[in-house]
Amino acid sequence: MTLSLDKFIGVGTSLKYYIDQGGGLVDITPLRRTTSAGSTTFAATNGDATITVTEASHGAVANDFVTFSAAASLGGNITAAVLNQEYQVATIVNDNNYTIEARAVANVGDITVNGQYTPIPVLANSSDTGNGGSSVVANYQVNVGLDTTVFSNGWSAGTWGRQGWGQAADVTVLTDTLRIWSHDNFGEDLLLNVRDGGVFYWDASVGLGTRATNLTNLAGATSTPTIVKQIMVSDRDRHIIAFGCDTEANPGVQDPLAIRFSSQESLTQWATTSENTAGELRLGSGSEIITAVETRQQILVFTDESLYSMQFLGPPFTFGISLISENTTIKSPLSSIAVADSVFWMGQNEFFVYDGTVRRLPCTVRGHVFNDFNNSQSEKVVAALNSKHSEIWWFYPSASSQNIDKYVVFNYIENVWYYGILGRTAWIDQGIYDDPIAASSDGYLYEHETGFDDGSTSPSSAINAYIESSQMDLGDGHNFSFISRLIPDITFINSSDPTPSATMTLKTRNFPGGNYLQTVDSSVEKSTSVPVEQFTTQAHVRLRGRSFALKISSNEKGVAWRLGFPRIEIRQDGRK
Repeated sequence: MTLSLDKFIGVGTSLKYYIDQGGGLVDITPLRRTTSAGSTTFAATNGDATITVTEASHGAVANDFVTFSAAASLGGNITAAVLNQEYQVATIVNDNNYTIEARAVANVGDITVNGQYTPIPVLANSSDTGNGGSSVVANYQVNVGLDTTVFSNGWSAGTWGRQGWGQAADVTVLTDTLRIWSHDNFGEDLLLNVRDGGVFYWDASVGLGTRATNLTNLAGATSTPTIVKQIMVSDRDRHIIAFGCDTEANPGVQDPLAIRFSSQESLTQWATTSENTAGELRLGSGSEIITAVETRQQILVFTDESLYSMQFLGPPFTFGISLISENTTIKSPLSSIAVADSVFWMGQNEFFVYDGTVRRLPCTVRGHVFNDFNNSQSEKVVAALNSKHSEIWWFYPSASSQNIDKYVVFNYIENVWYYGILGRTAWIDQGIYDDPIAASSDGYLYEHETGFDDGSTSPSSAINAYIESSQMDLGDGHNFSFISRLIPDITFINSSDPTPSATMTLKTRNFPGGNYLQTVDSSVEKSTSVPVEQFTTQAHVRLRGRSFALKISSNEKGVAWRLGFPRIEIRQDGRK
C-alpha cells in the first residue's frame, strides 16, 4: 500500500513521497542528485542558526530537501551530528549558495507540533569557523512542486514572494503546475512519477533505507521515457505504461499526447523491436493527456477534450486505442475514480460516468458546486471512493479559497447527491486498512467511518451533524399547509452516549426564497434498548405556510443516528 504525501498534505502542498510499511511512513522520495565529496561547504555566523551552504550550480529551490553526510564539526555548537541530517532549504541566495537553519539532532517525525515541522534551532558560537571539511556529500531530493497553480512566469509567479521581506527570492520557476504524483505497484516494488517529470523505481528487496531511483539509471535501461505525465502498470498483461511522455524518436522532448509501454514484465526494455512487446501510440484528439484510469476490462485515457479506450490486443500490436467520446471534459488529473467497470469523474461544469457509454450524471446540486468554485485551482480536485456507503466524493476549492475546503458526494446506489464543508486532499478507501484514510492540509492523516466524534481536536469534540430536506409543498404551493404532528422514525443504534438524542426541526415559509417564518424544534430521545430500541413517539406542533422543510441534527459527543421514514400530519389550509 502506498501513501503519496504529495496528495496527502494538500495536493501539491506536500513536498515528499512516503510509503506505509506497517510500522509507519517511510520516506522514499527519489534523489535528484548526489554530489561528489568536498564540493559542498558551510559557513556559520556567531549567535545565528542560519548556515550558508556553498555549492556551484546546486539547482535547489526554496523548501527542497537535502541530506548531508561526512561533514565535520564547524568547531563549536554546529557539530558534525548537527550538520549530518536532513534539512529543508530555507532561502536561495544565488545559483551557488543557499541557507538552512541548523537544528537539534532528531528524526523529522520527532520535531512536529500539531502536524507542523517545528525543529529546535542550534545557534552557532564564536568557535564555529570551519567549513565542514573536504568530505561533505549532499544528497538532493527531487525539487519540490508548487502548492498553487500559476499561469505565468512574470511578476509574483511561482515561488516569488515566499520568503520574508528583504530575503532572497527563488531565481527560477521550475514548473507552473501543481505537484502531483502517480504511482503503481510492480509486483512488490513501486513505480512512481512526478507529473511532467521522471519515472522512479523503488525496490522493496533492497530495504527501507534506500530511496527510489530513476528508471534511466537501472542496468540495461534502453530508450526509457524521461518526461511523463502519469505512470501505470497494466494489471492484466504486466506492461508499464507512460502517458504524455517523450517519444522514442525524440527523447527529452515531451509529447503530451504520446503513450509508450515497456516490453512485458520489463522495467528497462522500452526500445521497440521485433523481439519484444514494447511500443508507442499517439492520440489524435485534444492537446494533452490529463489522466488515465484502469478498469477491469480496459484503460480509459482522458485528454482535455476527449475520452479514449486502451485495450490489450496481444502480438503484434500489443495495445489498441479507440475513441469513445469527444467534447468530454475533466476537471483535474485526480478527479476521476473507477468503481468496478464504471468510471465517474467531474467535468468542467457537470459530472459524468462511463459504464459502456459516456453519460452526464443528473445532479441536483450542480449549481451549488460549480457556481461556487475556484476554477483557477481546479487541478486540486480529488475524487474518492467510500465503498462502505456506495459513495463517490469530490473534494474541491470553493470560490473564496485557494485550497480544498468543500466536498460533494454522489451515492451511486441510491442516486442521491449531498454536499458539505471539509478539507481533504487525498483518500484511500477501505481494503488493506479497515477504514478509509484521508489527508488534510493541517498535516494529519485521518481515519474515517470510525467513531462518532471529531478527532481533529484534542480532546475529541462533538460533530455538528445534520440532514436537511429541500422545500416541500402541497399542490405546487398554491395552497397553504397546516402541520399539526410529527412522528419521528430514527434509531440511535451503536451510540456510545447512554442517552443519545437528536433534534427534528420543522420550518415553513410563504414564498420561494423568502425567510422562514415559523420554526418548531422537537427533541427525539432514546428511552430503552430492550427488547427493541424505543424513543420519543410523537411531537405535536402548529405550523402554517406554503412550503416546509425538515431538518434532523445533533451536536453531542458519542451520538450516532440513522433516519428512517418520519411522518408528518399535514392538511390543506386554503390560500389565505
